[in-house]
Amino acid sequence: MRIISLGSGSQGNSYIVESGNTAVMIDCGFNCKQLCIKAEAADFDLSRLSGILLTHEHTDHIAALKVFRKKFNLAIYSNSMTAEKTAARLGMDIDDFFCFENYQSFEIGELSIVPFSTPHDAVDSVGYFINSPDGAYFHGTDFGTPLESIGRFFEAADFATLESNHDLSLLWQSDRSIDLKRRIAGESTGHLSNEQAALLVKKFASNKLKRLALAHLSEDCNSPHLAERSMREALAHLGREDVSLCILDRFSPVRIV
Repeated sequence: MRIISLGSGSQGNSYIVESGNTAVMIDCGFNCKQLCIKAEAADFDLSRLSGILLTHEHTDHIAALKVFRKKFNLAIYSNSMTAEKTAARLGMDIDDFFCFENYQSFEIGELSIVPFSTPHDAVDSVGYFINSPDGAYFHGTDFGTPLESIGRFFEAADFATLESNHDLSLLWQSDRSIDLKRRIAGESTGHLSNEQAALLVKKFASNKLKRLALAHLSEDCNSPHLAERSMREALAHLGREDVSLCILDRFSPVRIV
């Protein structure tokens, strides 16, 4: 299994998940030229893609979707509410989307995919649990509460990408507006703090977990050092110092697995 982050943060998000002869992209949040450059730097041939999975309709997750989908003639997978919102925002045809039901498994080649609901300020955001012959992958970013319904998918993963967006103290000390601070920290609208990400891992990480990537770090309300320290303390609490931990870069490709 090969899992690559092409970039993770408020300026854009895109990931590639590959197993055997099947590869999918999760989100398409940089412009098309940037995605092509990043994929080349990661030594991934974009012509291998079988489709694009969308988590939600925010610009940092769909920026290149219309152009990229046309360039590579790709299927787009999302739930119906995200499809409608994205199509309206980008001037696309709703028929360009294959719509799934949250929690209903579907297959793309060698990948078995289960989308699960996440609390965020989007119409119907999701994360993904992807099973392959090479192992199980959890993809969870852009959600405000470490819910048990999400944790149960994390529990079953061999490899995981998990949001660790902000340090709560830095967020409240920042120059951001009070409304934005409340949105980011909101249970139904926001992003996971370092502490919340650590809590989810302490509660749900199983002996299966081998590799963990921390994603969507805030540029001014977090740091790689703070996010890593919080998560290493959580893993040490579990006696799981053996788990390989990496911090995703906002702009540069990172090989997760």
